[in-house]
Amino acid sequence: MTLDKLKIGQQAKIISVGGEESLRCHLLDMGLIPKTSVSVRRIAPMGDPIEISLRGYELTLRLEDAKKIEVSVY
Repeated sequence: MTLDKLKIGQQAKIISVGGEESLRCHLLDMGLIPKTSVSVRRIAPMGDPIEISLRGYELTLRLEDAKKIEVSVY
């Protein structure tokens, strides 16, 4: 499952981060690294972007970027 498929309030653990090298490095720099717990806080009215919570802060991601992050729901 990918991060863009999570519903509001759902929690998951990041399994892998994909994308081209520059995007992948940017996502990793923002703290989206494997084994990190994330939860979806809000979704914009038109569905894009989404706000996630991880490591004690909130982060807004475009759906296109969220599709490149594989997660496991728990």
